Amino acid sequence: MENIRVLPLLGRLMIGLPFMMSGLGKIAAYGPTIALIQAVGLPIPPLAYLCSIAVELGGGLLLVLGYRVKPVAAIMALFALATAAFFHSNFADQNQMIHFLKNIMMAGGLLQIAYFGAGAFALDNRRLRRAASTADPKLVLNS
Repeated sequence: MENIRVLPLLGRLMIGLPFMMSGLGKIAAYGPTIALIQAVGLPIPPLAYLCSIAVELGGGLLLVLGYRVKPVAAIMALFALATAAFFHSNFADQNQMIHFLKNIMMAGGLLQIAYFGAGAFALDNRRLRRAASTADPKLVLNS
């Protein structure tokens, strides 16, 4: 049973790395990304562009590292749902329907991480262990 402790890490990698790749792709394609954001009618496209990079690249990296995963995963889940609604809602186009469902599935996985946490191999666990080791042992036993 000990060997399955790596599964949350694998899950975080499988969700976080594609987000990071997408964020890097947006950095490399400023003009086309801004045009796409404008085409769907979102306000202030440069701000939306920066927010998308922060969520995809920054959130993906934090997810992979296992740092502050619960709030990060919740934000990324909301981002995936918003992206599905604004960019992949043309259900007459089968490709858009596939992307819509992919975003819904990613949001589901991210909500699982938001609820259950990072798992054994994560920076969050190092931080929690350090806090517990400096706490008063009487308080730790009573909590």
